[in-house]
Amino acid sequence: MASDAVKEFSDDNFSSEVLSADGAVLVDFWAPWCGPCRQIAPMIDELANENPSITVGKVNIDDSPGIAQQFGISSIPTLLIFKGGEIAESFVGVRPKAALQEALDSASS
Repeated sequence: MASDAVKEFSDDNFSSEVLSADGAVLVDFWAPWCGPCRQIAPMIDELANENPSITVGKVNIDDSPGIAQQFGISSIPTLLIFKGGEIAESFVGVRPKAALQEALDSASS
């Protein structure tokens, strides 16, 4: 279960919540049937709780295939860090939390 700090992004709110956001936004593209996605979910929650100035959210690619297609998501989990509506960093697969934190620090500075 996602923490309260993690938002749910969808085709309906992605543009306003992510592309129009002032600061950095971490987006986790995932699906309920994806084992590695479930594996990193607690880490995504931790990053959200430890970085209150950064928006963190998830896109269920089964529920919002339009966004996944728009950004060419072919493997999950894929984590994208947006800054100013543009992709600043992208990670495919399971990555160490420290690498993600470093990318968040860089994107939010």
